[in-house]
Amino acid sequence: MVILIIAQALLGAQMPVIFTVAGLAGQSLAPNICWATLPITLAVLGSMLTATPLSALMQRYGRAAGFVVGALGGAAGGALGAWGLWEGNFILFCLGAFCSGIYMSAQGFFRFAAADTASDAFRPRAISWVMGGGLLSAILAPVIVRNTADAWVIPFVGSYIAIIVLNLVGMFLFFALRIPRPTARVDSGQGRSRSELIRTPVIAVSMICATVSYALMNLVMTSSPLAVVGCGYQTADASNIVSAHVLAMYLPSFFTGHLIARFGVEKIIATGLFILAGAGAVAMTGVQLEHFYAALILLGIGWNFGFIGATTMLTAAQRPEERGRLQGLNDLIVFGGVTLASLSSGGLMNCSGGSPQTGWQLVNLAMLPFLILAGGALIWLWLRPKEA
Repeated sequence: MVILIIAQALLGAQMPVIFTVAGLAGQSLAPNICWATLPITLAVLGSMLTATPLSALMQRYGRAAGFVVGALGGAAGGALGAWGLWEGNFILFCLGAFCSGIYMSAQGFFRFAAADTASDAFRPRAISWVMGGGLLSAILAPVIVRNTADAWVIPFVGSYIAIIVLNLVGMFLFFALRIPRPTARVDSGQGRSRSELIRTPVIAVSMICATVSYALMNLVMTSSPLAVVGCGYQTADASNIVSAHVLAMYLPSFFTGHLIARFGVEKIIATGLFILAGAGAVAMTGVQLEHFYAALILLGIGWNFGFIGATTMLTAAQRPEERGRLQGLNDLIVFGGVTLASLSSGGLMNCSGGSPQTGWQLVNLAMLPFLILAGGALIWLWLRPKEA
């Protein structure tokens, strides 16, 4: 588990860097300002499309093999991103973002790897502690942005070179990872089919809550650098706000598992959804720096409770022979939702016909129907008779 915590801390720093600079870089490269967040959308799309193949790869060859592939994908994404910026080529830059999604997908499986060898009682804490490794990534990311964004003649090229280095160095961590493969093969046909899994109430609700928690976090975080800079603040302010958000995403992980064990996973997920609603409400009240900080911090805490809670619920419902099938299906659905949220984010911010303040309010208002959906699903599960 220590390897996974370090990997989450070191390799995980690249995602806050990408989410901070990709939209701003895309804004300068895109032929239409409405496409500014397209690179981030493509990163999430790459994560969605590679989730199932990576899950099958890990089921067959082990977690380490999948994580090495993810790091190589991240390095390729950094190289293509730097090249695209150097050439002023938006298509090349977007291709690099898509490759970064391979790493993003692999990182999503860190939490499942933590649960692989944990007991039922320890599983929530194992997931939380590995997710908590992202705390250091939140500290590293703004340092990387501040020291690399303008280090080259062309802005942000240095940031993407730093991403290459992070992946190539971090890749060697996984050669020390020791997690046994399940005895059942992914293609053995054992366990429930995908259609049976998705019709299982607890699995369906966990997927809905995970998708809503992650998608809404992405929707708002993707827009936040554009909103901050659009409201007259500096890139450094945007980086610091994203850093505070990422700290809030991972700092609660050191006690989320304990809270789940004490109060139950459903209550923690519900708390996360309520905090996400609070983040949107705060964001709607103004565009001062303190509003951005407060909204993004609440957004991170809400994501932590909602997503870790949903992950815990999912892993408790799976059987060993279904692990690869279910986890790949889950992340396909989750990152499908995140892809749509990321794509919508740029449109709401830049194509609403109003000011950055108006776009920012539309982004946060868009959270409401999805929070109602996830909350309704959770209430339905609560009220549903328990299976014997």
